[in-house]
Formats: sequence, C-alpha cells, structure tokens
Amino acid sequence: MPTLRQLEYLVAVADLRNFGRAAQACNVSQPTLSQQLRSLEDRLGVVLIERHMSGAELTPVGREITIRARRLLVDAEDIRDLARRSGERLAGTLRFGVTPTLGPYLMPPIVAALHREQPDLRLHIREGIPEEQALQLARGALDMLLGPLPIEGRGLTVEPLFRERLFLVAATDHPLAKIPDLHVDHLRGAPVLSLDRRHHLHRQVANICSEFGMELLRDYEGTSLDSVHQMATSGIGLAILPELYFRSDVAGRTGVVLLEPKGFELTRSIAAAWRSGAAYSGDYSIIADRIAAEARALL
Repeated sequence: MPTLRQLEYLVAVADLRNFGRAAQACNVSQPTLSQQLRSLEDRLGVVLIERHMSGAELTPVGREITIRARRLLVDAEDIRDLARRSGERLAGTLRFGVTPTLGPYLMPPIVAALHREQPDLRLHIREGIPEEQALQLARGALDMLLGPLPIEGRGLTVEPLFRERLFLVAATDHPLAKIPDLHVDHLRGAPVLSLDRRHHLHRQVANICSEFGMELLRDYEGTSLDSVHQMATSGIGLAILPELYFRSDVAGRTGVVLLEPKGFELTRSIAAAWRSGAAYSGDYSIIADRIAAEARALL
C-alpha cells in the first residue's frame, strides 16, 4: 500500500508542478522525493507523473489518484487533530499561515490574548505568499490562514473578517505633497512602487495604477512593506500601504506624508480560512472572530 508520505509528495508535485519546489515544501531532498515517487509508481504499476525539463505534469491516472490522495491526507490530519484535543480547550500547535503584509502589524496582540485564554495552545506563525499558503492549507500542511481575498482552494471555509484602507504616501518633499487640493487627475503618470509580483498586493496595486493612469515601477519591486516604504521615503516613487501597516509603531509613517487625493478611496478585504470539516473548525471560527474584533479596534 502507498504510504501517507508518498501521497504527500504526489500532492505537492501536483500543486507546484516542479520536483525541486515540491521537495522544499515537504522538507526533504529532491532525490528522496523523486525516489519515493518512483517507488509509488512501481507499487501501483502505473506512471503518475510525466517528467520533463521544464517541470512535471500529472498523467490522467495521476490526476485521479491525486484527488483521492488529497482527501486521504486531509482525513489523516483531522484524525491527528481529534487525538490532540483536550476536553473543551484547544491544545497543541496550530500551524497558522499569514501574509507578511498583515501579520507583523496585527497578530502580536492576538497571539498574546489567545495565550492568556488558551495556555495549552501554541501558534506556529508562518509568513508566506497567500496563494502558496492556500495550497498548503488545502493539503493539510497548514491549519488556518489569514490573508487578503480572494482565498481559493478545494474544500476550504473562507470567512471575511474586515476591510482596511489602502493609503497613498509620498516622500515629504514630493511635488504632489505640495498641491493643496489634490485630485486623482494629478496622479496621472506618477511612478508607484510595489511588492514583487507573487504578492496579492502587487496585483491590486497594478490594477490601481491602471485605473488612475499611474506608472507601476516594475524594476523597483520591494521584498517587504518596509522596503517599499523606505524606497518611497527616498523619493523613487509613491507607495500604496495598507492601513494597519501605516498606523503601526514600526516606522509606518516615518519619512512619508499621506496623500489624500479626492476620489482615491480604496480598501482591501481580509479573511480567515481553514479546511471545511476540520476537527477544530469551531475553534478556528472563534479565533477568526477574535482577529476581526482586534482589527476593528485598531482601525
């Protein structure tokens, strides 16, 4: 019979379509992953994966087996969750995925409050790209996820929590900062910084630039909100920063001024997600409510 570990490797390759990235996601070496998948194919007597230079694709039978393997892995994880339950209290380690454009500016007080209320609960916070973390959530590598909408994945419960404004900022000596009655028409042609294109916020900023006729600076993509903020402070371009970051104590406003052009009122929606039918679904919903309440208090 196939092992759960072999099925995990198969699902990872199906999601990432690359042996190297799949091995990294499963925390094993690529030769180990490849050898185990060869062993799985030999055991089943079928070819599951078409291997080529540019990546990996599942065969038709490989796709069918992966659908069933995904369900088995999620069920196995839920069995482990049920076994870890202790009375009416959450216990054990909760693997919590969060986007780096949100987590550091929202999670600290929430983690502290949860620890007071559920002292046997440990939160393993993993920052990452929302789309990649949604895949990890669907295959059981994460228990819960917090990120911007849309969050898409098979068998997920997605609960919208709150909306936060997106603020347009500029260096203190930027020409736009000196216009008394700023209007969105003044933004036309203005260069705008963003995160790298894997982030949902990058795509949202790109759409905003298209809507208002601004220029997205693709040669100056930041690796974090701090790097985008610092480049804006140096005068390279404008920046669009989420409200929780801008209002935070980690230099969210240092060196920049808030621009409030008439007609520029934009937000992003934040949601929590977990696997539908997971053993801790009720508790995840309570945690989601706690996050929403904390965010509303901050905003």
